[in-house]
Amino acid sequence: MRTEAKGPTNKRIIAVFGGSATAEGSPGYKEARRVGRLLAEACFTVMNGGYMGTMEAVSRGAKETGGHTLGITSAAFYWRGIQANPWIDREEKAPDLLSRLRRLTQADGFLVLKGSLGTLTEFSLTWSLLQTRTIPPVPFVLLGLHWQRVLDAFAANSYVRSQDLVLIQVADTPEEAVALLKQERGR
Repeated sequence: MRTEAKGPTNKRIIAVFGGSATAEGSPGYKEARRVGRLLAEACFTVMNGGYMGTMEAVSRGAKETGGHTLGITSAAFYWRGIQANPWIDREEKAPDLLSRLRRLTQADGFLVLKGSLGTLTEFSLTWSLLQTRTIPPVPFVLLGLHWQRVLDAFAANSYVRSQDLVLIQVADTPEEAVALLKQERGR
């Protein structure tokens, strides 16, 4: 277990990956906010990229339930004037995107929501780190049945092996996703 990945009072940290373009009030924002609430209720610390969209929503949901949030931001975005969202308790500023990714993959579990290229990068890197045993086996959950089509495409159109596919679980609802994250590590 990596002690640097622990939150306050040694709560398990769940890294949540998702899109920054998700607008407040949209179904994706509402779902991410619900995820944050459920993670906080399950006594997890929520870690994410710290900015807007689903990152803001999941952080907001966690804070509204009394949870703790950690945002990993990057100097790569400072030129845009982007600030951490107001629901972040602790911001860690990474000097570049690779350092940010390294820190985001130091968690006790992973949950992937809808997103764009950054989310796909986080998803692929985490999957590869689990597959190569660079990080210990932890729950890795994709939220939404649309992810099954993505996994099926990987299986049909690449050299992804069945033993690599079993590293990932797909959940239909936020409740199911959090239940999977609560399961013991090292399945």
